[in-house]
Amino acid sequence: MAIFRPAHADDAPELTQAAIASFHYDSVLYPEVEIGGPPGYDSVDVMLRNIEEQACFAIVEDDQIVGGMVINVMGAGHYHLDLIFLAPEYQNRGLGTQALQFLESTFLATKWTLDTPIWAVRNRHFYEKHGYVNVGQFYVEADNITLISYEKTLST
Repeated sequence: MAIFRPAHADDAPELTQAAIASFHYDSVLYPEVEIGGPPGYDSVDVMLRNIEEQACFAIVEDDQIVGGMVINVMGAGHYHLDLIFLAPEYQNRGLGTQALQFLESTFLATKWTLDTPIWAVRNRHFYEKHGYVNVGQFYVEADNITLISYEKTLST
Protein backbone atom coordinates (compact mmCIF):
# COMPACT_ATOMS: atom_id res chain seq x y z
CA MET A 1 0.00 0.00 0.00
CA ALA A 2 1.42 3.32 -1.04
CA ILE A 3 1.71 6.37 1.17
CA PHE A 4 0.84 9.77 -0.28
CA ARG A 5 2.36 12.72 1.53
CA PRO A 6 3.13 16.35 0.81
CA ALA A 7 6.48 16.69 -0.93
CA HIS A 8 9.29 18.58 0.78
CA ALA A 9 12.23 20.43 -0.75
CA ASP A 10 14.63 17.62 0.13
CA ASP A 11 12.42 15.22 -1.89
CA ALA A 12 13.09 17.09 -5.14
CA PRO A 13 16.05 14.95 -6.33
CA GLU A 14 14.19 11.66 -5.76
CA LEU A 15 10.99 13.00 -7.30
CA THR A 16 12.94 14.19 -10.33
CA GLN A 17 14.57 10.76 -10.75
CA ALA A 18 11.16 9.05 -10.56
CA ALA A 19 9.80 11.51 -13.15
CA ILE A 20 12.73 10.88 -15.49
CA ALA A 21 12.32 7.11 -15.20
CA SER A 22 8.57 7.36 -15.78
CA PHE A 23 8.64 9.69 -18.77
CA HIS A 24 11.60 7.95 -20.40
CA TYR A 25 9.70 4.67 -20.15
CA ASP A 26 7.20 6.12 -22.64
CA SER A 27 9.82 5.59 -25.36
CA VAL A 28 9.80 1.87 -24.48
CA LEU A 29 6.00 1.66 -24.56
CA TYR A 30 5.74 3.81 -27.70
CA PRO A 31 8.90 3.25 -29.80
CA GLU A 32 7.92 6.05 -32.19
CA VAL A 33 8.18 8.57 -29.32
CA GLU A 34 11.53 10.16 -28.55
CA ILE A 35 12.89 10.12 -25.02
CA GLY A 36 11.61 13.17 -23.17
CA GLY A 37 8.72 14.47 -21.15
CA PRO A 38 6.82 17.58 -20.20
CA PRO A 39 8.84 20.77 -19.84
CA GLY A 40 11.09 20.64 -16.78
CA TYR A 41 10.38 17.00 -15.90
CA ASP A 42 14.14 16.32 -15.61
CA SER A 43 15.07 19.41 -13.58
CA VAL A 44 15.49 19.39 -9.81
CA ASP A 45 15.04 23.19 -9.87
CA VAL A 46 11.67 22.87 -11.62
CA MET A 47 10.62 20.18 -9.14
CA LEU A 48 11.63 22.48 -6.27
CA ARG A 49 9.51 25.24 -7.80
CA ASN A 50 6.58 22.81 -8.09
CA ILE A 51 6.96 21.87 -4.43
CA GLU A 52 7.09 25.53 -3.37
CA GLU A 53 4.32 26.87 -5.63
CA GLN A 54 1.87 24.01 -6.25
CA ALA A 55 0.26 21.19 -4.32
CA CYS A 56 2.93 18.53 -4.74
CA PHE A 57 2.83 15.00 -3.32
CA ALA A 58 5.32 12.18 -3.08
CA ILE A 59 4.17 8.62 -3.68
CA VAL A 60 6.10 6.42 -1.26
CA GLU A 61 6.34 2.64 -1.19
CA ASP A 62 8.91 0.43 0.48
CA ASP A 63 10.20 3.58 2.25
CA GLN A 64 11.27 5.19 -1.03
CA ILE A 65 9.78 7.79 -3.34
CA VAL A 66 8.46 5.95 -6.38
CA GLY A 67 6.41 8.72 -7.95
CA GLY A 68 4.74 12.03 -7.51
CA MET A 69 1.85 14.32 -8.34
CA VAL A 70 1.70 18.05 -9.01
CA ILE A 71 -1.68 19.75 -8.75
CA ASN A 72 -2.57 23.26 -9.86
CA VAL A 73 -5.29 24.91 -7.78
CA MET A 74 -7.42 26.70 -10.36
CA GLY A 75 -10.03 28.07 -7.93
CA ALA A 76 -13.78 27.59 -7.43
CA GLY A 77 -13.39 23.85 -6.80
CA HIS A 78 -11.37 23.27 -9.98
CA TYR A 79 -8.05 21.41 -9.75
CA HIS A 80 -5.71 20.53 -12.61
CA LEU A 81 -3.55 17.41 -12.38
CA ASP A 82 -0.41 18.85 -13.94
CA LEU A 83 1.81 15.79 -13.42
CA ILE A 84 1.41 12.25 -12.19
CA PHE A 85 4.29 9.83 -12.57
CA LEU A 86 5.44 6.47 -11.28
CA ALA A 87 8.77 4.73 -11.78
CA PRO A 88 8.22 1.94 -14.33
CA GLU A 89 8.76 -0.89 -11.87
CA TYR A 90 5.83 0.44 -9.79
CA GLN A 91 3.40 0.80 -12.70
CA ASN A 92 0.51 -1.64 -13.24
CA ARG A 93 0.24 -2.36 -9.51
CA GLY A 94 -2.76 -0.18 -8.67
CA LEU A 95 -0.74 2.78 -7.37
CA GLY A 96 -2.12 5.13 -10.02
CA THR A 97 -5.66 4.23 -9.03
CA GLN A 98 -4.77 4.76 -5.36
CA ALA A 99 -3.22 8.13 -6.27
CA LEU A 100 -6.37 9.35 -8.04
CA GLN A 101 -8.52 8.14 -5.13
CA PHE A 102 -6.22 9.97 -2.72
CA LEU A 103 -6.56 13.21 -4.69
CA GLU A 104 -10.33 12.96 -4.92
CA SER A 105 -10.63 12.31 -1.18
CA THR A 106 -8.11 15.03 -0.24
CA PHE A 107 -9.33 17.97 -2.33
CA LEU A 108 -12.88 19.32 -2.23
CA ALA A 109 -13.06 19.43 -5.99
CA THR A 110 -16.07 19.80 -8.21
CA LYS A 111 -13.92 19.48 -11.32
CA TRP A 112 -10.60 17.85 -12.16
CA THR A 113 -8.81 18.48 -15.45
CA LEU A 114 -5.62 17.12 -17.00
CA ASP A 115 -3.85 16.84 -20.34
CA THR A 116 -2.01 13.87 -21.80
CA PRO A 117 -0.23 13.29 -25.13
CA ILE A 118 -2.44 12.03 -27.94
CA TRP A 119 -0.07 9.08 -28.50
CA ALA A 120 -0.26 7.96 -24.82
CA VAL A 121 -2.97 5.36 -25.37
CA ARG A 122 -2.30 3.67 -22.03
CA ASN A 123 -2.70 6.97 -20.14
CA ARG A 124 -5.89 7.74 -22.01
CA HIS A 125 -7.37 4.35 -21.14
CA PHE A 126 -6.38 4.80 -17.48
CA TYR A 127 -8.03 8.23 -17.17
CA GLU A 128 -11.17 7.16 -19.03
CA LYS A 129 -11.46 4.08 -16.79
CA HIS A 130 -11.50 6.47 -13.82
CA GLY A 131 -14.28 8.68 -15.15
CA TYR A 132 -12.36 11.33 -17.05
CA VAL A 133 -13.97 12.49 -20.27
CA ASN A 134 -12.10 13.62 -23.40
CA VAL A 135 -13.16 17.24 -23.93
CA GLY A 136 -10.86 18.14 -26.81
CA GLN A 137 -7.30 18.42 -27.95
CA PHE A 138 -4.79 21.15 -28.67
CA TYR A 139 -1.39 21.45 -30.28
CA VAL A 140 1.57 22.91 -28.38
CA GLU A 141 3.84 24.28 -31.09
CA ALA A 142 6.81 24.96 -28.79
CA ASP A 143 6.87 21.28 -27.77
CA ASN A 144 5.60 19.88 -31.10
CA ILE A 145 2.96 17.81 -29.32
CA THR A 146 -0.79 17.37 -29.44
CA LEU A 147 -2.41 16.97 -26.03
CA ILE A 148 -5.84 15.62 -25.20
CA SER A 149 -7.73 17.47 -22.48
CA TYR A 150 -9.69 15.47 -19.94
CA GLU A 151 -12.24 16.56 -17.39
CA LYS A 152 -14.00 14.87 -14.50
CA THR A 153 -16.91 16.51 -12.72
CA LEU A 154 -17.63 15.49 -9.14
CA SER A 155 -20.62 16.14 -6.97
CA THR A 156 -19.90 17.61 -3.56
